[in-house]
Amino acid sequence: MRVLFVILRIIAGGGIIAAIVGQLAFSLDYGVPNVPHFLVNFFSFFTILSNAMAAIVLLAGAWFGLRPASTPSWYTLVRGSVTTYMVTTGVVYNLLLRGISLDQATTLPWSNEVLHLFAPIYLLLDWLLAPGRERIAWQRFATILAFPAAWLVYTLIRGPIVGWYPYPFLNPAQPGGYGAVLIYCVAIAGFIGVMGVGVVAVSRTRQLLVPSSSPALP
Repeated sequence: MRVLFVILRIIAGGGIIAAIVGQLAFSLDYGVPNVPHFLVNFFSFFTILSNAMAAIVLLAGAWFGLRPASTPSWYTLVRGSVTTYMVTTGVVYNLLLRGISLDQATTLPWSNEVLHLFAPIYLLLDWLLAPGRERIAWQRFATILAFPAAWLVYTLIRGPIVGWYPYPFLNPAQPGGYGAVLIYCVAIAGFIGVMGVGVVAVSRTRQLLVPSSSPALP
């Protein structure tokens, strides 16, 4: 079973990297007026950042899966955090953003589906089914929220400075202004929190397919 998930993680991680690079190359080839500015914007999307982290986590997980030693406890926490971000990415995009232009010059269809649909689904299934998952202590729940909080602060500070927001619901120029932005932020933060609770709770249940041989965290 470990070998199966090693192979699946390599395939999924490689697919995510290909999707990110493919979208970036496609957008640059399409033509952008200010390449440095575009690159900063491109890597300011929560989708791109969470998928990049997912690729790293999956490839690291494949490496750990090939080793006889137990999976490090910190990896379980990072993996759970990234799973939370990816599920959030998939749900938010497919409920709020599908069909809306996100100012990437143009969207590469297959890359878009990998980053917003297939990758989130695989990360969730990997969390539920792959061996080597340790228990995450409830005290570490706040760690899961650290990256989304930092990204949101960065986005809201940078947005008015450069006149650009990665997602329309974060732009105060929308109807409702900052009040609407606040509502969206609270709603998404609440969803991330619920997903984080779910990830921690699942980590503390019995492995669905193969029990972990690693010692449990408190």
